[in-house]
Amino acid sequence: MTHECSRAGCRREATQHIVWRNPRIHAADREKIWLACGEHADFLHDYLAARDFPVTTREGLPA
Repeated sequence: MTHECSRAGCRREATQHIVWRNPRIHAADREKIWLACGEHADFLHDYLAARDFPVTTREGLPA
């Protein structure tokens, strides 16, 4: 099974997790995950970070 990048319009295979949460509505133990290809990982990370959301990038995806 392949996973697609979460960037709008992108259909490339995802290779990374962008893990984030909105602290205004999510408890500290709640994580949301977007998938990203190599080209869009920085864009998605920066998009969330600009909104002051805690965000990290994790390499690799589960099999």
